[in-house]
Formats: sequence, C-alpha cells, structure tokens
Amino acid sequence: MGIKKTLESAGEKISETAKTAGEKISETAKDVGHKIADGAETAADWVKDKTGLGKTDSATAKVKPHMDVIASCGTRVGAVDHLDGESIKLTRNDVTAGGVHHWVPVSWIDHVDAHVHLNKNSEETRRQWTAESAA
Repeated sequence: MGIKKTLESAGEKISETAKTAGEKISETAKDVGHKIADGAETAADWVKDKTGLGKTDSATAKVKPHMDVIASCGTRVGAVDHLDGESIKLTRNDVTAGGVHHWVPVSWIDHVDAHVHLNKNSEETRRQWTAESAA
C-alpha cells in the first residue's frame, strides 16, 4: 500500500499545483484585460481630442453672436453670426468674410472663452470651411 499512498500524494500535489497555476493565469489575464481597456480608453480620448468628436455641449453653449473666431495659429478668421446645427455660421459682413457667410463645424472648437478658439490653423480653416455661393 505504500505505492498507492505515494501515488495519491503525488496526484494531490499535481492537482494543487495545477489549481495554483490556473489561478495565476486567471489573475494575469484579468490584469492584461484591464491594461487593454485602459489603453483603449486612452486611445479613444486621443481620437476625440484630435477630431473633436465627443465634445460636450458646454463648449457650444458658450458660443455667442459676434464673438471673434480665432484659429489655432492665433489669426482671427471671422466672427460668429450664430450656431447653425452642428456648425458655427460666421458673419458675412466681417472684413475677413469677403461678403459671404462661412460655416465651421463645432467639432473644430478647441475651447471657448471670450473668443471661439479653433483646433485648426487659419489656412486649414479657410481651405476647409463651407462657404455660401455668392449671389
């Protein structure tokens, strides 16, 4: 019976070792999962920051008529006429407007204080804004 007890003891040790290894693998997998989730959240925040997606309405709520609109390079590119859906309509009688209205997406807003600050420079803004057809 000595061999039987030795085999049972060895079997119990192997079983316990396998259980401990399984628990460690499970803990490691959870840690990796959390790290992946944190990385995905960081990546999503970066995308939202760079594209303007996911901006809260708090920035657009601060936009008021006649506020100057300033590009990221510091150049004034117009003045707010009013919010028009998901865009800011710029006044057409502003010296920078050339007599036509222009629209910039609210996703271009970096922040709003006394002015509306965009996350695009003036060249990008003028190249990419939507302009009404001159009548």
